[in-house]
Amino acid sequence: MIHDHAKWGPTDQIGAGNLLTAEKRLAALASVRQGRVYDVSHEIFMGAPFLAPNQTPFLMSIWGSWRDTIKRRRKMGATNDAGTNLERIEMTAHVGTHIDALGHFSKGDMLYNGNCAADVVTDWGLDRLGIENAPPMITRGLLFDVADADGGQHLNPGRTVTPDELKRAADVGGFSVQPGDIALIRTGWGRYFGTDNARYLEGEPGIDLPAARWLIDQGITAIGADNMAVEVLPNPDKGIAMPVHQFCLAECGVYLIENLMLEEMARDKVHTACFILLATKFRGATGSPARPIAMI
Repeated sequence: MIHDHAKWGPTDQIGAGNLLTAEKRLAALASVRQGRVYDVSHEIFMGAPFLAPNQTPFLMSIWGSWRDTIKRRRKMGATNDAGTNLERIEMTAHVGTHIDALGHFSKGDMLYNGNCAADVVTDWGLDRLGIENAPPMITRGLLFDVADADGGQHLNPGRTVTPDELKRAADVGGFSVQPGDIALIRTGWGRYFGTDNARYLEGEPGIDLPAARWLIDQGITAIGADNMAVEVLPNPDKGIAMPVHQFCLAECGVYLIENLMLEEMARDKVHTACFILLATKFRGATGSPARPIAMI
């Protein structure tokens, strides 16, 4: 397996981010010919879907308005009526399109690279493996379009995407996975994000451990999907929960990108692109909202 974290040393905190070399970045940037940008993220808004009870809703209110600030500045002697609007936001880092930090999931008390969760997780964030350590991701993005595998517009909740289906999607797209690539899996389920949240959250199609292992064996840096959790929900094995998160994040140091919007890429049959994702450096956070793009 390519992702043997021991080779990156006992203090490593970026996992498969080590595969994002300068050569990989340059090759991805050099592939851009048209300057066409695909925004593969959803808007974040009050009413966006979230997985209760672990997650909480996105809330935003105006904390300071133009009316209040003009009054205050007038009292301070300003005559130019300079008004300011400022908001206050309450949210988890896992709302909307986002990337998981390597410290987001444990296997028992073990986090990535042998870190003990009891030593890392504090009341105020992660002392190690927080999202601030995730490197800027500029690499090749690969669209695995499996949405029509069952003959419809999307796969259904509980439907597992297999390694063979990913291989067929790669054949159709005319690509093979190379170390440092990022997988973008389109199940078609993303059409319900923000339009039918109850349906979006009732379960989802996605990969299970065999497909995750196949991608990671090829050297993938991150796995993204147009669903809430990347992996199939509910898991076909009722005795396990979120095994893909455990395997990718805690065991292999491979990032997960959730709630992608891949319809435009699929419509235009764009299977490979320069993929760019920058996580906001919230120190100690278990993830970060992101606005990834794909460029051709």
